[in-house]
Amino acid sequence: MRFEELNWMDIERYLERDNRIMVVLGACEQHGYLSLLTDVKIPLALADAASRQSGVLVSPPLNFGVSPYFLTYPGTISLRTETFIRVVEDVVTSLYEQGFRRFLVLNGHGGNIAAQNVLVELANRKPGMKVAWYAWWQSHSVEAVAARYGIKIYHAGWAEAFPFTRVTELPQGEKHVQGYQGLLNAEETRAIFGDGVFGGDYQVEETILQDVFDAALKDVLTLLNFDELA
Repeated sequence: MRFEELNWMDIERYLERDNRIMVVLGACEQHGYLSLLTDVKIPLALADAASRQSGVLVSPPLNFGVSPYFLTYPGTISLRTETFIRVVEDVVTSLYEQGFRRFLVLNGHGGNIAAQNVLVELANRKPGMKVAWYAWWQSHSVEAVAARYGIKIYHAGWAEAFPFTRVTELPQGEKHVQGYQGLLNAEETRAIFGDGVFGGDYQVEETILQDVFDAALKDVLTLLNFDELA
């Protein structure tokens, strides 16, 4: 269940029986041939699937993240790190003050990592607040699926090319990128990566993608038990 499907009285009734909430963090940035909102669509799809099985609410996703290295790609909208972490802090604080206590943050974008420290600081100050953080592409479960098929996960490549993130036909074959060093600025990033795909296969069989999604969903459902956080 998403907030957009409910009114405030529904939320109040929910809080009488449960204090868990899923918070989706994403980004609006280039993803090669995939949707600019890929980093929102994937964690939100996981949250929706987990909500259907668990009944845990899903707060509105944060559609913008920290993506300064992609600003030469039209359509990328990047928040400053300071802005982003303050927005996350305000969102979580608002929910906490209303009675939510157990937060599962489903993050879809690597540039959002700075929010982790802010959430720990909040948990230090807010009695009874518990937080779990999940980045699906870094999950050992998802990595195991990729290893089983002998393929690696790269930004904007096959692992993010779910049916719900595709907006056009995908190229065939595999992309090879030469090594690079250091932190790249936006111009350097575009010069090196061109179409925005960081490497590897552009697409794979649907069964592989389903295995990836199922593995990630299992992780999310496990985290929602909050057994180790209760």
